[in-house]
Amino acid sequence: MSIQSTIEAVVSTLSPSTRRIADAIRENPSIVLGNTISELATLCQTSEASVVRFCQAIGMSGYSQLKISLATELGREFAQFGESLNYGSDIARTDSLQEMAVKISSLEILAIQETVAKLDFGAVARVVDALDAADRSILFGVGASHFIAEDLQHKLFRIGRNAFALNDAHEAWAGASLLTPNAVAIGFSHMGETKETVNFLRVAREEGAFTVAVTSARESSLVAAAEVSLFTEVRETTFRAGAMVSRIAQLAVVDCVFAGVAQRRFDDTVEALKRTRNATRGARGV
Repeated sequence: MSIQSTIEAVVSTLSPSTRRIADAIRENPSIVLGNTISELATLCQTSEASVVRFCQAIGMSGYSQLKISLATELGREFAQFGESLNYGSDIARTDSLQEMAVKISSLEILAIQETVAKLDFGAVARVVDALDAADRSILFGVGASHFIAEDLQHKLFRIGRNAFALNDAHEAWAGASLLTPNAVAIGFSHMGETKETVNFLRVAREEGAFTVAVTSARESSLVAAAEVSLFTEVRETTFRAGAMVSRIAQLAVVDCVFAGVAQRRFDDTVEALKRTRNATRGARGV
């Protein structure tokens, strides 16, 4: 996991003083390169001790290691994307539409690359096995995560799998309470703390269903509620409430899972896709 993705994943667990440091680096990672530990502490209205605690929270031994590691990471990204990321800086008030588009696309490319590079394919295989054998799968997420659940549901449905994407929490909990050990429940939540989704997985697991979390937060309530977790590596933009980059990373995970399920019954998948494609084309001609 990159340093910037690590910060994004743990930011919700930080104290107010260390979160100010995280937010400053999320907005402009190069702030670390041009400032001493005392200067960064002053800019973030906190103490040097808080900076050290922040470094330790993201797996660094101290500020020197953070500075060296972040400089290496930003240098590597500059070599890949040139000035498009502006050394990792986030969307700025003065950016043109073109500059914003380039930054967003660069972050989305990084999200896919880092997510796939760090994906636990042993865990993916377990999810694929469970979905392939399941008599029913229920997929649930709130807000933007619901669209990810819907995407996987549509894909599985098109190849004849019994999958449901529910958009009401009470309906999802009720559905989870009726699951059996031969069923799968998948919860989607970028930060892993959406109460409705966490409760959905807890109920499903109590009923013996195979439970899966798709999230970026490794130390989250959603992960604790799941039997298997698939993690995304994400750096959201300033407008992160709209789930931009995190959505792309989750879709990459969904596509990997779907491809695995589809491949298990290759001939049946090809035939199902052919039949559904012909049916929808025919319906348009009616």
